[in-house]
Amino acid sequence: MAQIETRAHGDIIELRLARGPVNALDPTLCTALRDALAAAVRSGAHGIALTGGPSVFSAGLDVPYLMSLGEDRGALMHAWEAFFGAARALVASPVPIAAGIAGHAPAGGCVLALCCDYRVMARSPDAAKPFRIGLNETQVGLVAPEGIQRLLRRVVGPHRAERLLVGGLMPTTDEAFAIGLVDEVAFVDDTAARAIEWARSLSMLPRHPVLETRSIARADAVDALHPRHIELERFVEAWYLPDTQAALRAVLERLGKPR
Repeated sequence: MAQIETRAHGDIIELRLARGPVNALDPTLCTALRDALAAAVRSGAHGIALTGGPSVFSAGLDVPYLMSLGEDRGALMHAWEAFFGAARALVASPVPIAAGIAGHAPAGGCVLALCCDYRVMARSPDAAKPFRIGLNETQVGLVAPEGIQRLLRRVVGPHRAERLLVGGLMPTTDEAFAIGLVDEVAFVDDTAARAIEWARSLSMLPRHPVLETRSIARADAVDALHPRHIELERFVEAWYLPDTQAALRAVLERLGKPR
């Protein structure tokens, strides 16, 4: 079964994350996303909608898979390279991308959303269990690389980004909208349609001015994910620190996964 479902809506292409149950990002899914983006652009897409869910847009990196790699630093490096490859493909897309977030988007899921031009997020149908989005890395023993922090700062501002990053906070949909982390709130069943409509609205404008203006405006986002701002080797080494491993094992216990 394809891990990315591609649907054409005229000249807007929807790419739906389809790795059940929670679209956890392993190398296969990340590579499939990068390839699907390239194929959409080659097909002449004027815009892209990246969707996922319901309930979970993407739960972020596949922690059980990553922990199963043990001391194999090469395999761990490959997994993270695949993730950042997908993120770079999103942020450097030559056409606008809107994220339709029909559920939770923690950690890597939030990164994918931040790499898009526009974010439509669903409000949970259960007010007692609101959907949340954010970079909760510190809560699971990780440090978000400088480049990822730059992506958040450009969207919500430096002081608010600091508060969110240091605490590993996960705002609700309404809180995220209030601080500009998401651009629009919709019903769960409408998030994809709203993302598609936003991309279509840009496609109706004069194409060259839109794409040139966008390229200038997003140069800082593209630069944020340059390898010098990620320092992947340093990040992978930190993965094996005792407190990080302890926090990650606690995540596996909460998920009911064997260590």
